Amino acid sequence: MRFLKKTRYEQDIALLEHNGQRFWYGLLLLLVLGAPFLIDGFYLGELSLVAIYAIAGCGLMLLVGFTGQVSLGHAAFLAIGAYCHTWCLGAGVPLLPSLLIAMSLSAAAGMIVALPALRMTGIYLAVATLAFAVIVEQGIAHWESVTGGYRGLAVPDASLFGLSVTDTTFFYYFCVALMLLATLALLNLLRSPTGRAFVAIRDSETSAQGMGIGLARYKTLAFALSAALTGLAGGLLAHKIGYLAPDAFNLIMSIQLLLMVVVGGLGSIHGIFYGALFLGFLPQGIALLRDALPPALANIPGLEPGIFGALLILMLIVEPDGLYGRWLKIRQYLDEFPLYRAKTHKRQKQFLRTERLR
Repeated sequence: MRFLKKTRYEQDIALLEHNGQRFWYGLLLLLVLGAPFLIDGFYLGELSLVAIYAIAGCGLMLLVGFTGQVSLGHAAFLAIGAYCHTWCLGAGVPLLPSLLIAMSLSAAAGMIVALPALRMTGIYLAVATLAFAVIVEQGIAHWESVTGGYRGLAVPDASLFGLSVTDTTFFYYFCVALMLLATLALLNLLRSPTGRAFVAIRDSETSAQGMGIGLARYKTLAFALSAALTGLAGGLLAHKIGYLAPDAFNLIMSIQLLLMVVVGGLGSIHGIFYGALFLGFLPQGIALLRDALPPALANIPGLEPGIFGALLILMLIVEPDGLYGRWLKIRQYLDEFPLYRAKTHKRQKQFLRTERLR
């Protein structure tokens, strides 16, 4: 068990608390940077997709995990970012300015969604964001002069410093760099007064309003920042898939993004990356499972969505804190062994308000 002794004020604001974290995170960074020399191109492309999912997870975690606003429509912000970025590239805009424009348009869309959703919470907010996702999907399908409709839209090639994004290694490093920037931005945002206001709204809107926090302002800001990060992920995803079509940003994508943050660990930065790895590599695991199963089972239609749903239900029942929560419990067990108490994390029964009055 580690005990921290703070002797400097800088330790209270440091991103890394002790040398153990510096060592392990440094080792992880070296492995990430050395991945192109250790694995082949296919798995490097899958790691690029994990980095893209992590950027989208930063946006969704900010909204759902830290502000408490449920969203089932983040695939719409992915689509807006992807199509805007593709259109800008076709108009001759360079790569980085095109991504910034896509982020700005996605942020504006997030603010538009936030305005009518300010008085909604819970399932009503989820339905409202779901309706927005359906509207965007249908708009993309029928605005053929811009999006190409169901015929699709090819993503133009782009380059930065003379290196093309079609190069697997460069695209991997580019996605990792943006993922690290998005993570650092989210970490610093959560340590600011704005981030603390987000968390206060998540914990209790009534208490937050009583402390002088403007609910409308901070909810709108949370939607805008979340949509901007998701739009950035959409622009990168456009290069990953190479050809855009409306069915690539459907309801299943929104559910998968929400599944990512729930399975990873709602309300934690680490949960973003656990969930991104889960979402990125689970399809490959299912593909390997198909090869091992009998043909009668392997060829069942909808096997992948069914496994996704079953895993989500299992995670909500067995480990509501997600994969990162499970790792924290394992680490605590190892720290306290052999003095660990078996019922340390036993969940207490939850009562409804009406039941408390009996």
